[in-house]
Amino acid sequence: MSTTGATADPLAALGSLPGVAESVESVRKAVDRVYGHRIMRRRSNEITSEAALRAARGSAALSGADWALEEVRRRTDFSGDDGARTVGAALRLSAEAGQLLSIWRQSPLRVLARLHLVAAADRADQVGRPRQQGEPVEEPLVDQPLPGADEVSGRLEGLSELIIAGSSAPALVMAAVVHGELLALRPFVSHNGLVARTAERIVLVGSGLDPKSVCPAEVGHAELGRTAYLAAFEGYLSGTPEGMATWIAHCGRAVELGARESTAVCEALQRGAA
Repeated sequence: MSTTGATADPLAALGSLPGVAESVESVRKAVDRVYGHRIMRRRSNEITSEAALRAARGSAALSGADWALEEVRRRTDFSGDDGARTVGAALRLSAEAGQLLSIWRQSPLRVLARLHLVAAADRADQVGRPRQQGEPVEEPLVDQPLPGADEVSGRLEGLSELIIAGSSAPALVMAAVVHGELLALRPFVSHNGLVARTAERIVLVGSGLDPKSVCPAEVGHAELGRTAYLAAFEGYLSGTPEGMATWIAHCGRAVELGARESTAVCEALQRGAA
């Protein structure tokens, strides 16, 4: 979805696409169930920490490092093979996301640069900046044609303007567009999927939909699987109303599944406290 030259609120119309309002309402109900749980009133910090861990595991799984949750929890060294480095990057991003909320609405490009720096700390000459013309991109999940560096620059600027201006569209719509646009552009030489999914969570948290970050969409994306993720993403790339609605609904279902995961964590903690 190109945002260059767009109207004052180009996302507003997306909220009225067939099925989107239903997805927004379903997400709201799922989020409300988590926040209404009695454990959240007493132990929300624990739920937030556990959600961050599970978000990192889910995002890494989509990027090709599908580790068991307990392995992610147990491991302390992530400097080994590619899988370990991917999981390490996902964990760092999950921890960093909450520190960037106050900057996001004023300077989203700065936040994206920071996210890439955190994820790809081992590539000092290429981190924290959009890729230049001719630079290859390592993205294990998405293999659609890459936009050129000039197009990336223009569309990133358009996305930034959209975020700063704000929108009357539901938070789910904004989060899905940010996620889809970053995945489509793949603006960095590596870790684009991890960065895109982290940016989606920043939008969901910063919008107030999930202020305690306990409904990790990354968990849901992983549960729905890579095939469904890519099929929905094709809808985003098509730019058609039907395709955009499919992508937004997919992101909504991912948030619902993340909320369900944290509800299960709440239930487990409640049983342990009984």
